[in-house]
Amino acid sequence: MENLDFVRMQQMQKELHEKYEAKWGPLSPKIGRDILLWMMGEAGEVADIIKKKGDKAIMEEPDMRHDFIEEMTDVLMYFNDLMLCYSITPEDISRIYTEKHNRNMKRW
Repeated sequence: MENLDFVRMQQMQKELHEKYEAKWGPLSPKIGRDILLWMMGEAGEVADIIKKKGDKAIMEEPDMRHDFIEEMTDVLMYFNDLMLCYSITPEDISRIYTEKHNRNMKRW
């Protein structure tokens, strides 16, 4: 099993989008607004599992853990779509993530 990085995730999302572009439309900032809302909805589904099933079930029940991770994966898929809509590269994320981390390390 490969360890996915943002480069590979974006390649996979591009492949998926190319397959359904006629139905979904082109990736653009305009559609990025909708994607952000869908991503937030998926994040809500992650929160619902925590709220309704609890930490113990997520950590100890294989089926529940799978469902939890699958919802987190939906969030990541929409996140990558959002990056594509705004032409944000994995390199952009890496650079700014590192900058933010370094700033946070000095913050408190």
